[in-house]
Amino acid sequence: MIYVEERGNGKPLLLIHGFGVDHRILASLSQMLDELGGWKQIFIDLPGHGHSPIGDVSSSQDVVDAVESWIHTHIAEESFAVIGNSFGGMVARCIAHDMREQVFGLATLAGVFVNDHDKRSLPPKTVLHSDPELISSLGENGEDYAQMAVVQTAKHAAAFESYVQPGLEVADRDALHRISSQYSLEQEPEDAHPEAFTQPSLFITGKQDQIVGYQDAWNRLEHYPRASFAVLDAAGHNVHLERQLLVEALIRDWLNRIDDNNA
Repeated sequence: MIYVEERGNGKPLLLIHGFGVDHRILASLSQMLDELGGWKQIFIDLPGHGHSPIGDVSSSQDVVDAVESWIHTHIAEESFAVIGNSFGGMVARCIAHDMREQVFGLATLAGVFVNDHDKRSLPPKTVLHSDPELISSLGENGEDYAQMAVVQTAKHAAAFESYVQPGLEVADRDALHRISSQYSLEQEPEDAHPEAFTQPSLFITGKQDQIVGYQDAWNRLEHYPRASFAVLDAAGHNVHLERQLLVEALIRDWLNRIDDNNA
């Protein structure tokens, strides 16, 4: 069973969160999507995350298979766009290639492009603005926030506590351990399906993201002839929270390009 929350009306937009959090990490996009209109926002919790039980899922490939099975049942044959964050970016890329004829747009936010952690091209951990008093004021949440934050501010910390921390607190740790033991796919989706993905795409990365980096996404540039690639300074793995307005502008542009492509 996959937990789902829907919002708005229009063309389906599937939003897939990252590893160890839940659908709420992408909820910050809802106001912008409401204002844009024309899209039914479909937030899911991946197996072993949030309100979705792990079931018999025991690998990243099983996660992909579970989501694709859910799509076949609940979105059926309707065309849709998909956006994934971090681990969810990897899931989204798999969906876009496996269900190519049905997907009319792909986007990732700090998406995983190389599953093997040891093979990723990563910048060193960098904090451009530190605020020890702020970190201390967050109590038990301070360490989790500081682990990711590139620019430590009260506004960013509030966003972290609203959208990220709740998912961290309810994650099934045994389930995460089970999936992480078989985290890597046999093949990256671009290698398994080498034909270029020609629908409007968007790949947003953080220049200071020490978790997945930005170079590995750019290495796939030629595979996506209709893609906008953006590497944002003063942003780490939670790029959509640290550079919210710019990320939202890029997502609006992506969705408008999808509309134009299907006019």
